[in-house]
This record gives sequence, structure tokens and C-alpha cells, in this order.
Amino acid sequence: MIKKKYKRADKLPDPAGNSGLSIFKEYLILTLGSLLIALEVHLFEIPNGFTIGGVSGLGIALGKVLHFNSATFIVLINIFLLILGFVFLGKSCGIRTIYCSLVYSGFVKLFDIVFPVKTPLTNEPMLELCCVIILTAIGSGLIFHYEATSGGTDIIAMILKKFTPLDVGIALLCVDFAIAISAFFVFDVQTGIISVVGVFIRGLLIDAVIENFNSHKYFTIITTRPEEIRQFILDDLSRGATVVNAEGAYTGEKKTVLYTVCRRFEAVKLRKYVRSVDPEAFVVITTSSEIIGSGFRHIQ
Repeated sequence: MIKKKYKRADKLPDPAGNSGLSIFKEYLILTLGSLLIALEVHLFEIPNGFTIGGVSGLGIALGKVLHFNSATFIVLINIFLLILGFVFLGKSCGIRTIYCSLVYSGFVKLFDIVFPVKTPLTNEPMLELCCVIILTAIGSGLIFHYEATSGGTDIIAMILKKFTPLDVGIALLCVDFAIAISAFFVFDVQTGIISVVGVFIRGLLIDAVIENFNSHKYFTIITTRPEEIRQFILDDLSRGATVVNAEGAYTGEKKTVLYTVCRRFEAVKLRKYVRSVDPEAFVVITTSSEIIGSGFRHIQ
């Protein structure tokens, strides 16, 4: 009889490990998120006077009232809120947030110098609002995924998330709503209505984007061929699994249940492999918005 050797679960590689490559990837994604937010602020928010919350909204409103460069207000307010974030959110998130805030502010100022945009790009404010919401949701989602913020009122949202049951999107909605109201007084009714609507839609979309980034597939596999499937999970996917002996309630047949969690692209491989080695296997696949543990997210 040939004995098969299996890797121990504690020896499996941790895809979430803090290797040099993963840190580089993390800051590359943080830079991309900051760039997307800076683009939407420069191209759409400032020219249209949208005050869709955040330091950008507050800076735009103050710039209009005081006839001063909005980018300067954004930098000053960000510095103050960065101090709060460093105090309440800890050193790790503080460092990443400082990086994102500086990169975001730097991009906004750079864009203002290189290609200033003083008027809206189109005559369709709702179209430009859609661009704002999409770019902000993707950019903020990328940044929040690594438990950082782009600075500004995002910091307040993360503080609320840490100390209350509120999700990031809902917390950000509460913080930014008051800023959006200022557009009614600083600009006009149309801009105010667009800003308020933008706050609500953006908050919901950010929450959806974050859940999509964190989603994984949870497998329950009932099979008579557990050895091959377990080996595939350990060797090819570098994931762990829980194995339980079971018995069919109707037939009384002895079977094995395997439980495992993997990322979406790995789930496709696992599903195909299970079907190839055991066409009669009963497989339940569910989506989970958050997995905490080795190989996934770590408890802070």
C-alpha cells in the first residue's frame, strides 16, 4: 500500500504574508487608488462645484467662499485629520494613510499645475457625477481594502468603523452628508441636490466594492474520493481543508465531507477538478464577504 504524504496546514504558504513583493504590491495599489481619487477631484468635482463630502468637498466650498485655491485647503485639513488617524487607528494604518494622503494631495496639486481645468468637461452634470462616483468608489475601495484611507473624512469613517458597528460606506455617508449640504448655500440648488445624491450613491457603491474585493468562495464537498481532492487543495491551491467522516441519511453510505475556502479564481479550478475526479460529488459553494485567518485577512 502506497502512503501518500500531505503537507501540514501550518506549513502551507501564507498568501497574505508581508514579503517584500506583497508590500510593493500593496503600495502600488494604494498609489493607484489615490491617483483615481485625485483625478475625479481635479477633473469633475472642482470644476462642477460638487461637494460630495470629504476634505475635497470641504476644500471646494471654502475655496469658493474665500476665493482661494481649494488644493491648499485640502492639504491643511488633511494634515489635521492625519494626526487624528494616527492617534485612533494605530501606527500601521497611520503610515499607510499618511502615504495615501500625501500622494493624493500631491497628485491634485500636480494636475492643477500641469493641466488646469476651470470649467466642466461636458454640459451634463449628472454624467460627470457618475464619473465622480465610479472613480471614487474604485479608488476608495482599493485603499480601504488595505485598511488605509485617503485622508480627510475617510479617517473619521474608519474611526467610526473601529468603535461602532457601522460599515465603512455607512460611516462615510454619515460624515459626508453635512458637507454636501453646504453646496446649497455656497453654490446653487442644483449643485446641492447633485452633491447630496452623490453622497448617498457613493457611500453605497464603496461598500459594495469593498465587499467584492474581500469576497471568497466557501466549499462543502461531499465525496467518495477525498484523497485526490484533498491533495489537490493542499498541493495545487496551497490551501488548507477540514475533513469530516459522514454517513448519508437516506442511503447510509459512508462518505467524506471536505470544507475549504479559496479565492474566486481558485474556486473555478477546484470546481472543475472535483467534477473530473468524482462526477457524483455533492458540492455546495457559497460566497463569503470576509475570511479571517491564515492565508486571508488577519485580525488587527
